[in-house]
Amino acid sequence: MSPARPAPKLFGFFLLCLIFVSVLCYGLFEARKLLSGPQVSIETPQDGSATSTSAVLVTGTAENISFLTINDKPAYTDAAGHFSVTLSPPAGYTVFTVAATDRFGRSTRKSVALTVLNYCPAPKHA
Repeated sequence: MSPARPAPKLFGFFLLCLIFVSVLCYGLFEARKLLSGPQVSIETPQDGSATSTSAVLVTGTAENISFLTINDKPAYTDAAGHFSVTLSPPAGYTVFTVAATDRFGRSTRKSVALTVLNYCPAPKHA
């Protein structure tokens, strides 16, 4: 008697299933950015910080977006997804809101609060 060999049909079915699962996993891996939706992070200014300057630089990164706004005004990113906008907020408590929307209509927003101090130098007496 000869030893039993695996059936060729069973081996072909196993190979076909392995290829199908591999293609499915690769497709999900490549689509992970589309599935996760838009991502926004604000690097500067720090939330809760204070400044006495009249111009504030708002920087950060945005991924998987088709439209970006900062305080409801259009903003733009470079090829790597970095944005940088200089704003002139009024004195007092100010909130900067960065909102992004992807091509499927999903949106996200991030906000940071900043206090702009208005220092008035005391007059010098002679």
